[in-house]
Amino acid sequence: MNLSETAAYLTSSPFFGITLSILCYELGCAVNRRLKTPVANPLLIAVVLVILLLKALKIPYEGYNQGGAVISMLLAPATASLAVNIYSQLERLKQQLLPILAGAAAGTVASVGCIVLLCKAFGLDRTLTVSLVPKSVTTPIAMGISEQLGGVVPVTVAAVVVTGILGAAFAPVLIKVFRIKDPVAAGLGIGACSHALGTSKALEIGEIEGAMSGIAIGVVGLFTVILAPLFV
Repeated sequence: MNLSETAAYLTSSPFFGITLSILCYELGCAVNRRLKTPVANPLLIAVVLVILLLKALKIPYEGYNQGGAVISMLLAPATASLAVNIYSQLERLKQQLLPILAGAAAGTVASVGCIVLLCKAFGLDRTLTVSLVPKSVTTPIAMGISEQLGGVVPVTVAAVVVTGILGAAFAPVLIKVFRIKDPVAAGLGIGACSHALGTSKALEIGEIEGAMSGIAIGVVGLFTVILAPLFV
């Protein structure tokens, strides 16, 4: 069996894409535990490994994505599961509703505004601009915004992943550098900038930070849906 026949056989079932994704992510987690550095992000390692394996085996993306699409389908319910942490902090949410809304709004304006200004400064066209605008919201919402505004969805997904990885990697350092003591402010900042990937790191920092970051995902997503068309 030659390489092309092997590739065709492997991709004949969606289980190939699912299994490959899970194995690469588990390997990324193992590397992260061994190195104990936020730079060795499991998702980033998994992405690199999947790309290298697809290239080495000459497997087309369409073949891999039969299973990858199944994982993508689970993004929305995975994001919704963050509501568990939000519910656990419901009283705190009621007490600080105005600051939370104000912080999420400020984060949305800063994120969308910076992207628009930078895209104009570097001469990027509208298509790329609207593809990058929703980079700080969770993937299902970002894909919807990009598609609605005429962006390139794969570019949007890549921008969302990179943003999340950077947020998860540098959030703890930035919290220390800027001496942020309030767990609500820390959680909101992480969630507003780096969505679900950042929230996974916020949960490691503390329960309140994780809950506030989860809240920020939903609120910033809503604000971005409203504000993005106005900016572009």
